[in-house]
Amino acid sequence: MKTYYQPGDLPRFAEIGEEAPELARKFFDYYNAVFAEGELTEREKALIALAVAHTVQCPYCIDAYTQSCLEKGSNRAEMTEAIHVATAIRGGASLVHGLQMRNIAEKISL
Repeated sequence: MKTYYQPGDLPRFAEIGEEAPELARKFFDYYNAVFAEGELTEREKALIALAVAHTVQCPYCIDAYTQSCLEKGSNRAEMTEAIHVATAIRGGASLVHGLQMRNIAEKISL
């Protein structure tokens, strides 16, 4: 095996429900409802999913939502900007936790 990640596994995702079909059905029902057109368009939801996929670093999700974004009319510039938004939030969240370090360091230094 060249890599742990195998792109051919993505189409097999439904197999995860073979031993727990009721739980899988509930998950997939919820998942499909979340991505249905609502207050946000399917295109907007795909862009959000692509950004989150990069944040959680899921290669399967990155593949799936790159394709979904393109199919729903997004372009590479929009997709790249969505990833930058996710990166800024993730980076900012790490940095703001630096204040916790500063608070503890200040207490210990007293």
